Amino acid sequence: MLSKLPARVVALRAKVFEKVNGDNAITFPNEQVGPDRFQELYGQAAANGRSKGAGLSDLFWYWLSPGPEVHQEHLEAGPRYDDVARVTRAFLAGPTEELSAAATRCTAKVLDEVLRGPVTHVRLRDLMMPVWAEYFYEMVFGEPCPRAARDLIIGHADDVVTALKCTGLRHPRRRARLTRYLEKRLGDVRLPLPETLSRTEQVHYLQGTYFNTAVVQMSEGMAHLLLALAQHPDVAARIAADPSDDRYFAHVLDETFRLYPLFGIAHRITTDDIELDENTRFPAGSVLCFNYPEYHATGYERPGEFDPGRWERMKVRSAHHIPFGIAANRPCPAWRLSPIAMRAASREVLRRVTLHSSVTHSRSLPSRGPCLLVRDGSTPTTRLALMRVRDRWEDVWRSVAQLVLGTVMVLHAHRLRLAGEYFDKHDTQGCPVRH
Repeated sequence: MLSKLPARVVALRAKVFEKVNGDNAITFPNEQVGPDRFQELYGQAAANGRSKGAGLSDLFWYWLSPGPEVHQEHLEAGPRYDDVARVTRAFLAGPTEELSAAATRCTAKVLDEVLRGPVTHVRLRDLMMPVWAEYFYEMVFGEPCPRAARDLIIGHADDVVTALKCTGLRHPRRRARLTRYLEKRLGDVRLPLPETLSRTEQVHYLQGTYFNTAVVQMSEGMAHLLLALAQHPDVAARIAADPSDDRYFAHVLDETFRLYPLFGIAHRITTDDIELDENTRFPAGSVLCFNYPEYHATGYERPGEFDPGRWERMKVRSAHHIPFGIAANRPCPAWRLSPIAMRAASREVLRRVTLHSSVTHSRSLPSRGPCLLVRDGSTPTTRLALMRVRDRWEDVWRSVAQLVLGTVMVLHAHRLRLAGEYFDKHDTQGCPVRH
């Protein structure tokens, strides 16, 4: 009975979020728009609304505060978005060698702090957060990250992702500590910030883009990658044996993102009518929910199996595979940076330790990825058995906690109406609306 509880709780949580979506939300792929037309619909010019008019927006703004109105993922199309996107591209650009060297250096520093004995138990997401906190601090300020600043960044990013996964409530005061720090350091940023944003909005832009999304997504991505390597030692051994084989690493990363995409559902609001054909029409104001995991599971043999070798037999461009979104509809700005930095960090980890884990590997990874880092090459069989038992029990109480906390936050977000209240007073470019 207990073993079935997490799945049942997940189903209940799905029902809660369906209520948030409202009647005008449609999830794809479905019978009307199957996997073969998924990207066609995703790439429609009118499928470009980000926040205004969707019930889900209040919830995401609640989780992403402070400053969700200038979060790049939620900015509506227009001059402000163009300005912000240009600045983000400038910050994330750089020679491959420098981007890679920085990731190696930051990973080595954290591992030096963590590895104290022959076997070290970690939660992979927690292990990687200080790595990317240091990495993106250097990218923003052009200098090594002080420990105090790193702690502020981790506290903020961890609070955001914990709330997003409904494993804990959000703590605005904890997030505000980083806001105050960035306010004092705004003049030290190494590149000019978006001119269309006010000073407060520039602070929120830094906090949301680099010290929330970048740190969280890279930590999540690395946790999935390292956990997959821990549970597929043949794959890890091949990467460790030939670190220069970039092609094989790309296959491993593609397979990791296919099976464990960082996005669950991306929602877009139609700003005009969309007509794919005479029988397929979506009126303006429709909320289109694009289900990444379901789409990534179509068009493959044995889709639930982790098999990097499949990418030797098929081309990424022709596959149902969009880990960074699609070029026609605002792809992730870190699509180039991420593989470079993740490759360098992974190689540094595998150079020092072997990875072992016996936990359930799910896309949402609420467990944060328990794993053993082993320095002497042994296999800690007893500890792995205990890890498996502990993970099963944690999954039970955590699922109940997610249902309760998720419901509380949904109701709180609905009451605050952060997105709704904002667009009642501002247009899509942040200008006050005169009534």
